[in-house]
Amino acid sequence: MPNLAKLQLALKNVYVRIGAGLLLVLLVGLVIYNADVEQDTSPLVHSQDISRITALASQKDKLEYLMVAKPLSESPRYIFKFKDAPQLHVIKVPSTSHLSLEREVLLKNAIPYSIAKEDYLASHKAVLLDEGQNPASAEAIAFLKRHALDICLILLILYAIKFGIPGMGMSAAIIMPDKLKGSMDDLIGMDDIKQEVLHLEDMIRNRSEYKSHNIDKPFNVMLTGPAGTGKTKLVGYLAKKLNVPLIQASGSALESGYVGGGSKALNALYRKACARGSCIIFLDEAQTLFMPRGRGEKKWEDDTANTLLGLLDGVKSDKGAGVIWVVASNFDDASVEMDEAMLRRFSVKINFRLPNKGERGQLLKSFLGRKKDGLVDWNDLDLGQVAEMTANLSPALLETVVERASMISIQEKAIINTDLMFRAFERATLGLTDRATTAEKHKQRERVALHELGHFFMQIDPYLRQGLSLAEVKEKSHLLKISTESVSKLGALGYVLQSGDDVSLRTLEELEQDVIQLYGGVAAEELFYGARGISVGSQNDIEKATKMLNLMVNRLSMYSRSKIDYTQLKNEGGGEHTIRQVEEKSDELYSYTLGAIRDYKAVIESLKDTLLDQYVLSKDAVFALLEERRDLLAFHVAGQRLGNLKLCTEAAAV
Repeated sequence: MPNLAKLQLALKNVYVRIGAGLLLVLLVGLVIYNADVEQDTSPLVHSQDISRITALASQKDKLEYLMVAKPLSESPRYIFKFKDAPQLHVIKVPSTSHLSLEREVLLKNAIPYSIAKEDYLASHKAVLLDEGQNPASAEAIAFLKRHALDICLILLILYAIKFGIPGMGMSAAIIMPDKLKGSMDDLIGMDDIKQEVLHLEDMIRNRSEYKSHNIDKPFNVMLTGPAGTGKTKLVGYLAKKLNVPLIQASGSALESGYVGGGSKALNALYRKACARGSCIIFLDEAQTLFMPRGRGEKKWEDDTANTLLGLLDGVKSDKGAGVIWVVASNFDDASVEMDEAMLRRFSVKINFRLPNKGERGQLLKSFLGRKKDGLVDWNDLDLGQVAEMTANLSPALLETVVERASMISIQEKAIINTDLMFRAFERATLGLTDRATTAEKHKQRERVALHELGHFFMQIDPYLRQGLSLAEVKEKSHLLKISTESVSKLGALGYVLQSGDDVSLRTLEELEQDVIQLYGGVAAEELFYGARGISVGSQNDIEKATKMLNLMVNRLSMYSRSKIDYTQLKNEGGGEHTIRQVEEKSDELYSYTLGAIRDYKAVIESLKDTLLDQYVLSKDAVFALLEERRDLLAFHVAGQRLGNLKLCTEAAAV
């Protein structure tokens, strides 16, 4: 609403408000002046007796004039005056009687009459009023009736300017400490974060000690980290531990849609907090407030952030001394560019992380331990294995996996064990799987089976070429299962499910192996169907491989002695060269993959039929089949291809 926005901005100026008030007074005075017409002072005789009108047939010679006022209204009035008589007679009749009176009395007896004009009524306002009615109040009521809609619209606009449009303001919930559930002990693992929170608690409780070190500014807190890591819960635990109320609101609610709405909501929130004395204001999902200011063309776009900056500074008074601001965001200044002035307002920054394997095991044990006895088979539950396959999952997602396991347990009337947890993890992360989609399409299923087996063999290829035994390869492999069931969520007709790795730092060799594993599926299709037999099922693999190659070649320049980010030079004419580098490295890695997959052609063809029959092969089943086909895994050039790949990599780096 641009017009409303401009009006609201203008009304912030005191001189504009004074000018608008004076103009309004002038207009009202002008209307009153124009409406003040001199009134006729003749005495009035009011009546509702219709017989007095019928009697005019015998008195028409004495009649000076007869008028009908408002003949189309609900209550027309007959106004007449006799010759040589000072008073005016006003007869009020129902609208249903007016037509018959006009026809049967006035016209039939040829009594002259006219319709009262507006100028007559303006100088005889009293004729339209009932006997004893106050002219001023009657005129006010009539005015309100005529302009009811206009008045409502004006009031609505004024309300929107002052208080905002209903439903678009910030809704803040005040939660008292005794209503907050849980405690700091519920935050499993995360000892580094707990220690930081304990330090924050000490800062808040012992402010006088920190003042002795000249630290007297408010302890504003910024929580960052992936979704589902416990930021919101931690704020509740802190409020409960400090025994102060928690005022919780969403940062997205500040995007009110009208100018000044966010600032007004923040100020209202602050006043509410100050009224409580000591309390915590928690703004969740507040990342939009941290974006750099001054980038928009509209001056009011930064009003909300500017207001927050002022409030976070703390006015130099004791008014908000007990108010602690805590904001949470899924992003931090390392991943997203943020406003420096806003970041400086936060003396405490706590960055949440995803739980490691040990913490995942503790979380799973805690979630499962809340269930009644007999629902979990602890003897048949390997929490270490479940923690390994749930790598990079947040505590919230781990809880979702446990909830899904309970649902499956209820539906199948089974006890929760490792296998059921594995199925719950698969359902929570992948979604629904379906066999019927490709059940009758044997050729498609055969292609899918070969494609997925190609991924698997290129995953274990480095270990086999190192001469490791199958038992050692099985221990190192992250494989969980190979499936030819379709997954609607991924848009895939099959998949290889494997656990992740907690370590996010990948070396050049590991990244190349990831690309080779992605190329394993399309290489298997080319091996069995030829170069023109590759299907569109490899689209997702090729997209991922392209992103990884772009990271390796352009962003990290892993194949160049000059370590620079080529993507920043793309506008300087360097784009063509880097594209050629990506193509060359892609050709090199795919050629290696295609050559390596040939060594597994016989064993892939042998496993294909079993996978087609059973639809799904677990890790144990796959390696059991490989043990039976050990003779097919003999290499004529064991280790040669891997050595060639390393040589190529080293040569490119030089």
